[in-house]
Amino acid sequence: MDEGYHKNIHRIKRIVESAKRRAQVYSDLARIDDKGTAKSLGALQRAPAPGKKLQKIGFILFWIPEPIGITNAIGGPMILAGKYLERVYNSATIADVGHETKSTFRTISNLRETIN
Repeated sequence: MDEGYHKNIHRIKRIVESAKRRAQVYSDLARIDDKGTAKSLGALQRAPAPGKKLQKIGFILFWIPEPIGITNAIGGPMILAGKYLERVYNSATIADVGHETKSTFRTISNLRETIN
């Protein structure tokens, strides 16, 4: 009879520990929601992406028909410079962060499944 009580007490202790861990995770998540984080995410949402803009302008100039061809001489290097800037500058957006987060969670869950 004591063994049944010990099992129930052990099960209740595990439930209490799990509840404490969950409460800790939720409080940590609440701490993330501060002005600094909101400002950083807002800046990420409004990322300028200079390379893409430069490429668009270069393509527009490249395809403008004109007899001298000056716009072709200007548009081509602008396209190449835009591609270079796209590699150098981070043009990440909120959607990219979401994709990376999902990928990380998938990796963690795969690791958990492998361990169990």
